[in-house]
Order: sequence, then C-alpha cells, then structure tokens
Amino acid sequence: MTTNTYAKYCPNVYVAKCAEQHEKGDTIEVETRHGKINECIVYNLVAQRNGEFYYSIVRADGFNTNVRNQNKADRYANWAQTAATKSYQFYKASNEGREFLSLAEPIKIGHHSERRHRALIERNHNRMGRSVAFDRLAESHMQKAENYEARTDIINLSMPESIEYFKAELEKARATHAGLKDGSIPRRHSYSLTYATKEVKELQKKVELAEKLWG
Repeated sequence: MTTNTYAKYCPNVYVAKCAEQHEKGDTIEVETRHGKINECIVYNLVAQRNGEFYYSIVRADGFNTNVRNQNKADRYANWAQTAATKSYQFYKASNEGREFLSLAEPIKIGHHSERRHRALIERNHNRMGRSVAFDRLAESHMQKAENYEARTDIINLSMPESIEYFKAELEKARATHAGLKDGSIPRRHSYSLTYATKEVKELQKKVELAEKLWG
C-alpha cells in the first residue's frame, strides 16, 4: 500500500506527502482521503518536516483542475436535463382527466363518483407539485453547471503554467501601479494607488509560490 498521500500546501494546491525522497520527474502513486490511487509526476521538494517530504505534483494522466471543473459542469448539465425531463413528464401526467376537469363539475357528495373525482384531483395536484420541484432542481443544477463551466479557463497555482501566467499578470500590475503613481493613468478614486500596490504584492507572492512549486 502506498505511503504517499495528499496534503494541502496553499489555496488550490495539494502536494504529495511522502515518507521517502523522490527525484524530479519520478512517477509515484498518491492516495486520496477516499482511498483512490492516482499516478503523479514529481516536480519540486517544497517542504521537509518530521522526516516527511512534500513534493509538488501533477497527475500523470494530465487530469487537472480545469478538467475537474469541466467534468463537474458536464455532470450538473446532465442532471439538469434529467430533472427537466422528469418535470415535463409529471406536468403531462398532471393533465389526466383534463377534459372532464375542464367542465368544472362539482364533486358530488355521496355519489359513487366522489372518491374517483377526489383521487383524480389529488393525483394531479401531487404531480404538478413534483413537476415544479423538478423544474427548480433543473434550474439549480444548470446554474451550478454554468458556474463550473466559467472556471474551466482559470489558471491557478496548482498548474505548472501558472509561472508564466502570474509573471505576465505581475508585469501588467506593475505597469498599472507605475502609471497611477506618475499620473499617466488617472486615479478613479482615492484608493486606486493603494489597491494597485496591494495587487502587485499579492502577485509577487504568487509568482514566488509558482516558481517554488514548478520552477
């Protein structure tokens, strides 16, 4: 059984916690907390404590955060379609006896038809309720599908390409900061320079992290 497990290193980034040392480029097995084993490629040693080694890794099969987001988007979209189909089926079923009910005949108390009449109304009422419930579920699933779809192009620190991405973003932020400072870029409000300074510092930290993880 593998001794390598996942450990959270920073937001969006999980590294391999290993009992043994590895070299960059090694393929190792890493176990999830649910017991699933993933083959991963070792990048850099990012920490060492209590006799354990922490390595930045990527899945050997190329599966990354964006792939997970796309899979979740597809899954929720499928669930939305299933719920929408069920909603329509219950809506159609709620039209049972439509022609008779459209006559607005009153329930004949004590008549042999009373029980059937009441049962028909109750069935249709319950079916319409379920149709509405499935319609709302379809909307909820579709919203989640759209949210995950929107994340499929996000670059974060869990990806080796984050080095170039955050370096480029840092250069843009520095240019904006310099422009706000020398007046070549108008300040929209009194905190524009403060926010720009903060953005530069945050991106500098991300570049440093990205280089430690993937450099």
